[in-house]
Amino acid sequence: MITVGFLNRLPNGLALANPDPATTTSASAPRNEAPTLLVFGDSLSAGYGLRAGNGWVDLLAERLRACAPQWRVVNASVSGETTHGGRVRLPKLLARERPRLVILELGANDGLRGLSLTAMRENLAAMIDAAHGAGAQVVLVGMQIPPNLGPDYSEAFAATFAELAAEKRVAGFVPFLLAPIALNRDAFQADGLHPTAEAQPLLLETVWPALAPLIPCQELSRRTGSR
Repeated sequence: MITVGFLNRLPNGLALANPDPATTTSASAPRNEAPTLLVFGDSLSAGYGLRAGNGWVDLLAERLRACAPQWRVVNASVSGETTHGGRVRLPKLLARERPRLVILELGANDGLRGLSLTAMRENLAAMIDAAHGAGAQVVLVGMQIPPNLGPDYSEAFAATFAELAAEKRVAGFVPFLLAPIALNRDAFQADGLHPTAEAQPLLLETVWPALAPLIPCQELSRRTGSR
């Protein structure tokens, strides 16, 4: 899929922005007692270019505070992160945070930089295995990229996420994080890569159906029909 947001161009990657790679977005109980949701992504989850508190992960934490306040959300997303960098960082975070759930949103920078898809697959698989080995369920968030490197590369890139989701039997799968805004130029910041603050609720609603069955969120479930 060709996304207007990416403007059919390949920069060096999604920009660096987050100086703190492990920010606790919501903490309603001590670390060792609260069930923890670890969000592990790149600038799309780190809230690049947004005011603090406006990213989709912040909105997710706000939702959980209202309907599942026992949950603690830790946003360990780092702008500019690749799957290789994530693979290196994740084990320490798993040991420290002991999450019950991990949202894995990495790979966009690999694709935008034209990195090896074999290596990307191996890195993602290793991170899923590490999370499973630490006792956490995984929600895998997929991406698509423009065809600048050829249709074979872009198609194989997108297919990697779906194949891993099936192979690793992840608890939840989001095929394309930017699906609801990909063709809307106004939903992206001036760089054409990062969604605006107004688009963040749409990103949350894209992730939520894969996450909702894994978190008891009764009040919201009754109101929206999500489960």
